[in-house]
Amino acid sequence: MSNVKNKNEIYKCEVCGNIIEVLSVGGGELVCCQKPMSHIRENSIDAGKEKHIPIVKIENDKMLVTVGEIKHPMSDEHYIQWIEVILGEKIYRKNLKPNENPNTTFEILNHSKEIIVRAYCNIHGLWISKH
Repeated sequence: MSNVKNKNEIYKCEVCGNIIEVLSVGGGELVCCQKPMSHIRENSIDAGKEKHIPIVKIENDKMLVTVGEIKHPMSDEHYIQWIEVILGEKIYRKNLKPNENPNTTFEILNHSKEIIVRAYCNIHGLWISKH
């Protein structure tokens, strides 16, 4: 069942592949293609973490995010769809396509709060690191 509990949760339709992020919690069930959407839980450890965990380097007001200690594949069949940074009430996101590098740079003016970085792999799901 896909009853929304928290802001920024990610849900996916198992029929058509739509992916949504909750911006405001209003309760209820998320439905797509006449079926409840699946809540995508964040992974932070498993056998594939060396290719999925977002790695963060901050220099001054720039944050470089690279997905994986070992470069993640970016083929048509297997790739990182997006990288996201959550910093308090601000969200920064970079959508990626096959054959692009699985990294991006964000300009972050105030990074004194906890930084949550997530990356979504089209095969292995949602991955998180906190800083």
